Amino acid sequence: MKVVRVVAAVIKATNESGQPIIFTTQRGYGDFKGGWEFPGGKIEAGETPQEALKREIMEELDTEIEVGELIHTIEYDYPTFHLSMDCFWSEIVKGDLVLKEHEAARWLTKEQLDEVDWLPADITLIDQIRKSI
Repeated sequence: MKVVRVVAAVIKATNESGQPIIFTTQRGYGDFKGGWEFPGGKIEAGETPQEALKREIMEELDTEIEVGELIHTIEYDYPTFHLSMDCFWSEIVKGDLVLKEHEAARWLTKEQLDEVDWLPADITLIDQIRKSI
């Protein structure tokens, strides 16, 4: 089975009420169009996961992020490939999260994490994020 190595940013911020919030995007293309995910993408040859994540977020969202600690590496078997996804805590350094490839985006509080239809690999991270924020 083909292995696809990707990185994902779990972008944290704080809302007006002081609650921690997490940024999520709705996929705008491909087999999983419409599903909700943490933004990111493929690691290119010669890149570290952190470099790939910074590049992908700049390309997809026109935003510079600081990549924090690794939360978890998700290993997930989709029908046609195996996904290996390094998920990192991240914070915005500069930019306005402009959607270039996604249909929609939301900031979610801990209580709202179940309000979107997560892609199968991404949903495996939700309980861990809920406990951490």
